[in-house]
Amino acid sequence: MKLNWGTSIVIAFVAFISFILFFVVRMNTDYRANHDLVTEDYYKATLEYQEEIDAEENANSKAPLKVEKSSEGVQLTFPENLNLETIKGLVSLYRPSNKNLDFEIPISLSNTHLLIPASRLLDGRWNIKVTWEYEGEKYLHKESLMY
Repeated sequence: MKLNWGTSIVIAFVAFISFILFFVVRMNTDYRANHDLVTEDYYKATLEYQEEIDAEENANSKAPLKVEKSSEGVQLTFPENLNLETIKGLVSLYRPSNKNLDFEIPISLSNTHLLIPASRLLDGRWNIKVTWEYEGEKYLHKESLMY
């Protein structure tokens, strides 16, 4: 049987469509291509972005936070001029490579230092987000760090 040019074009189209469908199915079923959003409530977080900007400006101008890496872990140093008992907040550590390693620590200070123990931190990149409230004002400090 001889193939004419019309049959060859149909075979070429079917082969091309099969090739594309193979990769679509493969990418949709492959676990390595499963990417999560950075936050679960992504759209809600974008609406609250201006509040976050104001809180960051407060932290940078009124109460700068110092983050230092040490052999014991990561040490957060709050300004000494603040009344430490009235500070309430949360330290969130986000691991971009594995969301199962993310964790949060509530802020409770007896001195100006808060230590995140090295036993909770694996080597690699961590995004630290410290949110706290002091005398009715919100503060925010964000930093990326290689541990």
